[in-house]
Formats: sequence, structure tokens, C-alpha cells
Amino acid sequence: MTRRLHAGRRATAAALGLSLLLALAGCGDDDEGKASVPEGWSTLDTDSLSVGYPKDQGYAEQPAAERSRSNAAVALKVEDGIRTGMVSVQLNFATGVSDAAEAAAAAGAGIGLGSTRKATKDVRLAGPSPARDARRIDYDFTADGKDDTPNRGTPMTGVLVAGVDSGGVPFVVRLNAVKGAVEGEDLDAFVGSITVK
Repeated sequence: MTRRLHAGRRATAAALGLSLLLALAGCGDDDEGKASVPEGWSTLDTDSLSVGYPKDQGYAEQPAAERSRSNAAVALKVEDGIRTGMVSVQLNFATGVSDAAEAAAAAGAGIGLGSTRKATKDVRLAGPSPARDARRIDYDFTADGKDDTPNRGTPMTGVLVAGVDSGGVPFVVRLNAVKGAVEGEDLDAFVGSITVK
């Protein structure tokens, strides 16, 4: 009888330990962990998300004192004084937004006249559910030549990802660059590097 009692206690303790281990490990479908960032890239980290940028291609994080107030984080590629590429994160950029579709509609309105949308699709990001739901918009546009951007009319390409974090804060993440400077696989890697918090 004593042996059975001890064996029962050990089984209960083992089951409890396994349950705690699984809980601490965050197992389950509600959390998809952290996104992978390609080798040679670095990361912009904000309260709502983190995103990779191609540091090995000349992008560098912009100091907070130099970036626009509307941006929570920025990485720039500057060549001969001209900003040829930019990764930016905007948080809480629109009001009345509660899901990825609404966030994308608000962000898409800011792409600007003269832009051409190439594709729009739903994507799943790393991070807690339902914050993982987001929308991706690929587009082309032409530079306006202002604020150290390429000469007016220079063909540019861009991708944005919009959604709402786990705290209900809308976000939009963009990568804009001179057309041809960023390969399609890098745009995919950029989207795949986002982890929502």
C-alpha cells in the first residue's frame, strides 16, 4: 500500500511538472514565437513589433532624434547623400482601426497618388494570435525628389504590412527602395522577419 501511494505521488508530480513545462514553453496554437531574420540583417524593435532590415546591404538605423515623429523606428540606405531605401514602422497611425483589413485600408490610403498596387494578400506573422493576422500590399511608385530622395520620376518599389498588435494598437511596416535594388525574395524575407507583440 505504501509503495502504491508513493508511486501515485510520483506520477502526479511528474504530470504536474510536465504541465508546468509545457505552459512555460508556450506550447499551443495561440503563439508562434519569434520570426527568423536573415543572416546579415539587423532588427528594429518597437513596443508593438520587431522587424528585420538588410544591414548587410547598407541600411542603418536612424537615430530617434533624426526621424519623423510619425515613425517609431526607421532604417535608411543612403548613397551619395540620397536616400535610396527605407524601412519604417508607424504605430497608432489611424483611429477606429480594430483589425488587419481596416489597418491595411488606412495604410493603403497613404501610399499616395501615382502609385500602382501590384498585389494585396493576407499574411500570418510570428507572435501571439490574433495579432498574427496582417495584410500585405505590394506597390510601385515614382520618387518625388524631395527630402533627399532620388530624382523626381525615379521608379521605386515598396511593400507594406499592416495589422493590429495584441494590445489593439494598429501598425504599418514599410520597405521602399529604388526599383530593382531589392529582390522579390528580400521583400518576402522582410515580411517574414516581422514579430508582432
